[in-house]
Amino acid sequence: MTTPDRQGHKSQFVGLGGQRDVVDGVPATSVAGVGTVEALAEVMREAAERKETVVARGRGTKLDWGAPPTRVDLLVDLSGMNRVLEHASGDLIVRVEPGVCLSELQNLLARSGQRLAIDEVVPGSTIGGLVASGLCGPLRLAYGCVRDLLIGISVVRADGVLAKSGGKVVKNVAGYDLGKLYTGSFGTLGIVAEAIFRLHPVPEARVWVTTELSDEHDLARCIAAVTTSQLVASALEIDCPEDGAPLELAVLVEGISVSVERRAQALAHLLGDRHTISTTPPIWWAAIPGETTVKLATVGSDLPRVIGAITEQAGRTGTRPCFRGSAALGLLYVGLSGGSDPRAVAEFVKEIRTVCEEAGGSAVVLRAPAVVKRAVDIWGTVRPIGLMRRVKASFDPLHRLAPGRFVGGI
Repeated sequence: MTTPDRQGHKSQFVGLGGQRDVVDGVPATSVAGVGTVEALAEVMREAAERKETVVARGRGTKLDWGAPPTRVDLLVDLSGMNRVLEHASGDLIVRVEPGVCLSELQNLLARSGQRLAIDEVVPGSTIGGLVASGLCGPLRLAYGCVRDLLIGISVVRADGVLAKSGGKVVKNVAGYDLGKLYTGSFGTLGIVAEAIFRLHPVPEARVWVTTELSDEHDLARCIAAVTTSQLVASALEIDCPEDGAPLELAVLVEGISVSVERRAQALAHLLGDRHTISTTPPIWWAAIPGETTVKLATVGSDLPRVIGAITEQAGRTGTRPCFRGSAALGLLYVGLSGGSDPRAVAEFVKEIRTVCEEAGGSAVVLRAPAVVKRAVDIWGTVRPIGLMRRVKASFDPLHRLAPGRFVGGI
């Protein structure tokens, strides 16, 4: 079925699923490509009438994240909803459709000397995918994450009704902040139709100060030195490759050129002799490691213990993990190669999860080959699972949206 939009372009197409239309190993029975909010709402209403399960897709960069869905009757392709609807440069606001690629949006905003302060951690990511996954990178230290920058959202519910929250005012406080609820929900509560973000100016200068560290205790010293200083780092990231190379710390400073140069020199003095100063980031910057990727979250002060546990469990399980992430925020991405023994990976995740949860944190498997997912607990213990189930039942009572992909099989 094809319907024209107001400009005469195809806004909707429905057909049988093909070889590309697979969500984490589960094939889609049919696919609907939509180009407008109206077409998206119509597709969702028809799916509701047929009681079909629905999964949304942008560019497909994260379809293997989370747990596999129980089934996919309809795959809704949002790549045709790729317009920047409004850029109010004077108000530092942008309103976009979900199929807009982050990299393309950044190029457009840069013409006005502005940016959305979110790193493209996964190449090709779309705005809808960023909201659905809640994924962000190093800049979260200074600017917050996706839910902090999202000030308005429009979502098509499971029944095809369009719901809106927030707006084009940064201090909008009317009603519930549904944007925060939808962010990171893996498409289980609704499909993003529009998103409104607050922007920031592009800094005049950016400099990375990088240093090698002797161990996790040296890391703790450097983190404390940087975060308690008045040098205002925009990001503070660590990297430890699987080949046994030294642990590396990189600090990003931004601002006007004179200030950045002065702060970079002061940071170099704080970090010690083994440092480099560069206007380009390290090759590993803002990239998630491994074919199997485990996201660890803990308090920053507990990070040395978590890193020690990673090393210990790697030796005990025979795995070769690498890791990187935002050290000052206690957030790490641990990567394991696709050839790792699934049982060893499962044991590694179990032990590292215990360490994180003891400190009030978590360990979540973001992505992994199918054989690993069958052997490992993807999400782990989630304390508010009862509340999350009630929210799911309220927004999607028949559990038709991305069923099984999220925490507790939601």
